[in-house]
Amino acid sequence: MSPATQRGPGRQGPHVLVGPGVHVPVPADGETWAVGAVILDGQGRAFAQKRGPRQRLFPGCWDIVGGHVEPGETLLTALAREVGEETGWRLRRLRALLGVTTWTGDDGGGLRHEADYLVEVDGDLDHPALEWSKISDYGWFGPGDLDRLKENRDPADFLIHDRIAATLRAVGSQ
Repeated sequence: MSPATQRGPGRQGPHVLVGPGVHVPVPADGETWAVGAVILDGQGRAFAQKRGPRQRLFPGCWDIVGGHVEPGETLLTALAREVGEETGWRLRRLRALLGVTTWTGDDGGGLRHEADYLVEVDGDLDHPALEWSKISDYGWFGPGDLDRLKENRDPADFLIHDRIAATLRAVGSQ
């Protein structure tokens, strides 16, 4: 995609800027995809939410904003929808593709592919509109707070910690 404004199909039809060189994969038929957003505040901290204890997938674990791509959605449309649903903020720009991972959840849902992005949003970052029925806590995480992101995760599964840590290092070095 070009750095020009992209209009994704779907219910919201988001106008989202896609930065130069940012790749947005197109799922193949039969693939299950998820998307994630690392959102930074003005102090260089990353936003994370703690999944509620009754969530089917990764209960009690810290997570970035995001979720599953629904049938017929593009990754861009799904990311805009998830950011809006989970925070009340509006996705404005994809700054970078942080990585694509393939994983199997603990919910029996099988193999998934996930594209995580560093994004910019519009909205009041001090007052997110959160889905309290699905989360139990939230916070802004700087370099000194990252160990909390390992809570309730197996030592072999520090994806969220590692994704946020790498993003903060990269942004801090710019």
